[in-house]
Amino acid sequence: MLIVMQPNATDEDVRSVVAKLKSIGAEAHVSKGKFRTVVGAIGDDTEIATLPLEALDGVERVIPVLKPYKIVAKEAQDGLTIVEIGTAKIGGEHFAVVAGPCAVENREQTLTSAKAVAASGATILRGEAFKPRTSPYAFQGLGKEALEIMKDASRDTGLPFVAEVLDARDVELVAEYADALRVGARNMQNFTLLSEVGKQHKPVILKRGMNSTIEEWLLAAEYIAKEGNESIVLCERGIRTYEPATRFTLDISAVPVLRQLTHLPIIVDPSHAAGRSYAVGPLARAAIAVGADGVMIDVHPCPEEALCDGAQAILPHEFERLMGELRQIARVMGRVIG
Repeated sequence: MLIVMQPNATDEDVRSVVAKLKSIGAEAHVSKGKFRTVVGAIGDDTEIATLPLEALDGVERVIPVLKPYKIVAKEAQDGLTIVEIGTAKIGGEHFAVVAGPCAVENREQTLTSAKAVAASGATILRGEAFKPRTSPYAFQGLGKEALEIMKDASRDTGLPFVAEVLDARDVELVAEYADALRVGARNMQNFTLLSEVGKQHKPVILKRGMNSTIEEWLLAAEYIAKEGNESIVLCERGIRTYEPATRFTLDISAVPVLRQLTHLPIIVDPSHAAGRSYAVGPLARAAIAVGADGVMIDVHPCPEEALCDGAQAILPHEFERLMGELRQIARVMGRVIG
């Protein structure tokens, strides 16, 4: 249930609505937009419906929400959410480019990549300290050492950085260093982890599970939002289908579908979707054209020597050319990069 307040509603009016909801054991999530405030009521819909909410001072209308997710539903907020990661913005007119190596392998490789993508106009750095790998013998990441290297790269370039967290026990460690946390596809339904990142005051990039529906993805976001953290960015990274030509099948249609369902910003990861460097550019261009709010791209100075996902990484000069193409499309779409 959503309670939409009048434009001239006072803070006392909002508090009265919240108190009325809490009196029956329901939760209240207050979202203040540019023009009006919306209060999301979460609890027993039948019991909430018995409250005379429309009779309270400052209430404009009450809207039933039939979707299983409430806080991240489009109706829960007046307008679209713009998430800030350090100095970068994602959403609205702001198109973000998250770029860097898939994994931090050593200091030289990471700083070289970070400086290259920053010079080409990337807005956020990426570089993983912890890597979830199918094989227990594959490179698993450098852990805390990698976070320290990424912090130095962030300081050198002036760009914020995002890092993946795999385990609820590591949330505070990663949050201590990174400007934003990322929950990967394999952990999209790790509900303990989702709740822990929801308790942090750092933005979260939530990747879609490779076998997950859009509704399941939004419910995963709801786990984070329910803990109080609504700075969530959804990341489409491809789903598993019967087609073996690419690593995964990028569900580009998820972007316009999500735009009808949620107020959260949406970015696309063409690197992990295709798993092939030649497809990264075309898919990134498609992402901005279809209305995504950003892309996440793997850039490596020597992909042939990469310890992780080298086949999907593009070279720095290829990234520079791609940035020029994205800027041209951005102008047509009314978006700004950086």
